[in-house]
Amino acid sequence: MMKEASLAATLRVWRERLTPAQAGLPDRTSRQTTGLRREELAELAGLSVDYLVRLEQGRSTAPSGSAVASLATALRLTKAERDHLYGLAGLRPPADQLISDEISPAVLRLLIRLGDVPLSVFAADWRQIWWSQTWAALLGDPSSVAPEDRNFVGACFPVPGGRSRVSGWPVLGDHPGKAKRARVADLRLASAQYPNDPRLMDLLHRLIGGNPEFAEMWRAGAVGNHSQDHMVIQHPVVGDVWVDCDVLTVGDTNLKIVTMTAEADSEDARRIERARQILLSVVG
Repeated sequence: MMKEASLAATLRVWRERLTPAQAGLPDRTSRQTTGLRREELAELAGLSVDYLVRLEQGRSTAPSGSAVASLATALRLTKAERDHLYGLAGLRPPADQLISDEISPAVLRLLIRLGDVPLSVFAADWRQIWWSQTWAALLGDPSSVAPEDRNFVGACFPVPGGRSRVSGWPVLGDHPGKAKRARVADLRLASAQYPNDPRLMDLLHRLIGGNPEFAEMWRAGAVGNHSQDHMVIQHPVVGDVWVDCDVLTVGDTNLKIVTMTAEADSEDARRIERARQILLSVVG
């Protein structure tokens, strides 16, 4: 089983599944195989045939980063496959260049179908880019805030003159210090994934230079994901609402779906529904 999952076996599988037409080569009807020949892949990747043979036979197991990049391009690999190839070669995948704010149509359809759930989508740097009506009803409508000011970490660690805000009402967690450290650790992880993103670098520059608490937590060096919390939302009409906050990460884009939920049929769930009905009556 380990041999079948090795670098050598994986390269052979990917070479044999790629047709000449998919690789941009002439499709000759006299071919005895539907996949690429070693000679063809070697030419496309700019490698010697002998070296490719040694890779596929397991006699060479540590290709350079440039060789892996060339093979990934020649084999038409997806990002996930490319990253897997780097891992098989014992290399770290290249960092993505820029943070994405794009929500795929499929994910957006799923979010819309969860319309009764208070949820919001944040980019990898915690900029808020989408929210449900129920989120707006429970936490306040972020639409009055400029997009560049809708940053969750920026709101948690205010700086003089800053305007970051993602909630209209006070939100308090069970363990505020622990939650803050988790957010800083998550942002440090993003800084390694997107080292060239100017928006993230500007955010870090402002927070490290303008908020001593953030600067201290940042220098602690923790790395990780912010995944869950338990908090109370101090809603001005329906009263305090205790919710479980969970964070789900979406695929390669590192978008974060944040949900606020309460136990079914609980008083907190009823208060969420009352807040939603109040907003709907105002919109109507």
